[in-house]
Amino acid sequence: MQPSELYGLILAGGSSSRMGSDKGLLEYHQMPHREYLHQLLGKLCSKVFLSLREEQQTEISAGIDFILDQNKYQGPFNGILSAHEIHPNGAWLVLACDLPYMDEVTLEQLIQNRNSEKDATAFISKIGEPEPLVCIWEPHGLEKATSFLAETNSCSPKRFLKNAHVELVLPTNEKALLNVNTLDEFKAIRTGKND
Repeated sequence: MQPSELYGLILAGGSSSRMGSDKGLLEYHQMPHREYLHQLLGKLCSKVFLSLREEQQTEISAGIDFILDQNKYQGPFNGILSAHEIHPNGAWLVLACDLPYMDEVTLEQLIQNRNSEKDATAFISKIGEPEPLVCIWEPHGLEKATSFLAETNSCSPKRFLKNAHVELVLPTNEKALLNVNTLDEFKAIRTGKND
């Protein structure tokens, strides 16, 4: 069977409460990081979207497509499943917007190891768990996730992946999976103290 078309999704609709400001607007590469990630995915996916809250849509640069969170779910599944409802036959390469070291080589590694027969293809973290926010979600996997959310009181993509059929990929560049959640972490990267 032919694999589903691969779309890109940058999850940028979170509240960024620990950071105190919108993480997607922070700059590591002379532009808002969500736009940097959009450019990266644009080289690898047929279409790329930002996942946003309604009030964020006025802040988007021209030429960037976005999908508004439908607020049917909690946490990252809100953005992922909002995108799935609009393009139910597409597979989604999902990235969190707070990955300052993400690069094209790392994304290519994930795509090259994609197993479209499984529910998802995910990098495995150094603690041995699937990373749901650097992950290719297949359409049938997202259908199962929708059922999982209806049947459990968990809204955790990681918990779903732990019990799903997932192709796990050991990242060549483990640093690319590092996410930044606080102002201190952001400052450490900007000043080179985290390299």
